[in-house]
Amino acid sequence: MNQMKTFLLMLGLTALLLFLGEMAGGRSGIMMGLGFAVVSNLIAFFFSDKIVLAMYRAKPVTEKDEPKLVQMVRELAERAKIPMPKVYVIPGQMANAFATGRNPQNAAVAVTEGIMQILTPRELRGVLAHEISHVLHRDILIATIAAILAGAVYTLARIVQWGAYFGGGRRDDDRGGNPLALLVVAIVAPLAAMLIQMAVSRSREYEADKGGGRLTDDPLALSQALVKIHQASRYSGWQPNPTTAHLFIANPLKGEGLLSLFSTHPPLSARVARLEAMSQAMGQAAVSAQKGPNFPKLVY
Repeated sequence: MNQMKTFLLMLGLTALLLFLGEMAGGRSGIMMGLGFAVVSNLIAFFFSDKIVLAMYRAKPVTEKDEPKLVQMVRELAERAKIPMPKVYVIPGQMANAFATGRNPQNAAVAVTEGIMQILTPRELRGVLAHEISHVLHRDILIATIAAILAGAVYTLARIVQWGAYFGGGRRDDDRGGNPLALLVVAIVAPLAAMLIQMAVSRSREYEADKGGGRLTDDPLALSQALVKIHQASRYSGWQPNPTTAHLFIANPLKGEGLLSLFSTHPPLSARVARLEAMSQAMGQAAVSAQKGPNFPKLVY
């Protein structure tokens, strides 16, 4: 279902791009907007992993530095049948993790010092399985394609907007153009593209949760880790760069209600519910009865 949802959302972005290209100048308009977006996003695609790791002062670690962490990543990579990703640790008390890299051969997994302090080894393994699942599903590639399409929509919307200011738009076949209608489209289209891009990100998070649960045969470990990360974030003064929010396993930015439409992550309650249902389907319902200090009550 999540794979189909991602496909339909990407199809929606493509349709929006074609519609705006038609308004901006037919095929030439489409190619111009797409060209701008492709160039900028290809640069990000090939160098974003190095940029984001440097941004958060992530340090590469070996088995000598962090034996348990590196061994977990190696074991999960072997189970997923992908090359061993590079492993990084981000200094600081914030609790989070992310994977980056354009393909499994160039992947890296980064965890914060804070997440290693608050999670049990079982829960940390669940988090790492989620990130390995992102690498396996090539979610960085999907996110880049979505960004290219959304960027092209934004560029074309600006072209249409300037056309509206000057009474333009396409006038092929004597159809003419309504400047007010063009202006509305130019304002609404980028918003729609952003919402679709965020929805793509949320669908990939659901899929990574599912993949991580399967990789460990223990969906509840990830569920409990997400709860702890969510609770820890309430007391953290960490202010990450908003442009990198989609990379993390849990949304490092605050946003509820209507703001959740603009979130790169699904609601915590929905993720937990899906993982618990998955656990029950896998015959692990008995594990959920283990309520102790390592399994805090979920607070929404």
